[in-house]
Amino acid sequence: MSVLTLRLAGPLQAWGASARFARRTTESAPTKSGVIGMLAAARGMDRGDDEALARLARLRFAVRIDQPGTRIRDFQTAHHGDTGKSMPLSERYYLADAAFVAAVEGEDGLLEELDAALHHPVHAPYLGRRSCPPAHPVRLGLHHGTDLAEALQAEPWQAAAWYRTQRRRDATVSLTVLREARADEPDADLLRDQPLSFAAEHRQHALRTVVTTTVEVSNPSARTASTPQSVPRHDPFAALEESA
Repeated sequence: MSVLTLRLAGPLQAWGASARFARRTTESAPTKSGVIGMLAAARGMDRGDDEALARLARLRFAVRIDQPGTRIRDFQTAHHGDTGKSMPLSERYYLADAAFVAAVEGEDGLLEELDAALHHPVHAPYLGRRSCPPAHPVRLGLHHGTDLAEALQAEPWQAAAWYRTQRRRDATVSLTVLREARADEPDADLLRDQPLSFAAEHRQHALRTVVTTTVEVSNPSARTASTPQSVPRHDPFAALEESA
């Protein structure tokens, strides 16, 4: 078994699991449906190819919350191109300045195919909605002979530098992981983001069980007792000398 890890970070993200009609909400972390859709698009898979989707949907999924971001709301208007008639006001929610590490676990051959697809995607990846491009390359790494928990433990903290410095007193940080439950883990939450079909005429999702855990990762911005603290040089007469 192998694990493919992805970095999902950008100015805006939107991961809907129950959005309907004019109100489009977002979950607090990437959904399995959204990430599987990204991988399917990278391979150039047809939306109506339910058989190919079923192969991807069998992958076990987990996501690590490296930088939770802030939920924001936006109002959008639109008009019909032919008639010019106004469409209903749309209320859309996004996650701003968030960063996640997503991981899928499965057979070596399939994950190698997905890894290659992310190197040369047929369709560009986006973070839940087409208006949300990633700020960095999505692919992080392919880990052979490991599982979801080990892979997410091994990946470095992907939060932005300004966010990491807020925790510079901590040598390690505890990050929340939302992991697909195993059969022997009955105490789990339910989320309707297991993709069954992406076809526009019969898009379907099933319930999936999710467990919440944590992992400890190193903080590259940590300040230790041995870390030298630079003191800026200040000469109060420098300005006078320059003007003389």
